[in-house]
Amino acid sequence: MVGITSYLEPATWGGWERSAALIPQQYVDAVTAAGGTAVLLPAQPGEAPHRLLNRLDALVVSGGPDVDPARYGSEPHPRTGAPQSLRDSWELALLRGAIDNDLPVLAVCRGMQVLNVAFGGTLLQHLPDRVGDETHQIALGEFYRRTVTVQSGSKLGAILGERPEVLCYHHQAVDRIGTGLRPVAWSEDGTVEGLELPDARFALGVQWHPEADPTDGRLFRALVNTLEEKTA
Repeated sequence: MVGITSYLEPATWGGWERSAALIPQQYVDAVTAAGGTAVLLPAQPGEAPHRLLNRLDALVVSGGPDVDPARYGSEPHPRTGAPQSLRDSWELALLRGAIDNDLPVLAVCRGMQVLNVAFGGTLLQHLPDRVGDETHQIALGEFYRRTVTVQSGSKLGAILGERPEVLCYHHQAVDRIGTGLRPVAWSEDGTVEGLELPDARFALGVQWHPEADPTDGRLFRALVNTLEEKTA
């Protein structure tokens, strides 16, 4: 049972237009192709994460909008999106609880940024200000395929090798690395593209979108295989 955190966005279907908890089907497909059962985790108030995590085997923290800069002690950049306090609170609680319970975690794009903030790290709010171009997010709704360098000997490197091609779509990135996290992947301009928590059974964050590439399911298979190894 692999929980996937969801977006909270306006959506239209049939004759209705409502706020909706939703997730791109690609996440569900990636989990099921790896042998897991996907469970949607809509953002909600209260103490539900602690009860919920006891029923899950793994957690995927999905991509989405910008994390509220107040969560890491910064003022918002003009290009930073409006905060989604409910989703921020929900995902931070889920992540911290999952790590405390040694639940395998895969954090994708925004998810990696939430992981970094959960461990006291900060974010670079508009990446073009530092790298001088917009190749990490070339156009609205369009992924950019690039090669990243993965540290030899890391868990991520064991899964993907040292020079995987990935699909990027982000205008923010991690800045100061959270306590205990280790950067393990970088783009050619030095942007951190991968984080891992060395002492955890499986806790990886990637800045790219592995769910969007149906030809490469290695990260999701590794997540599910971790569960099978524990029960073997």
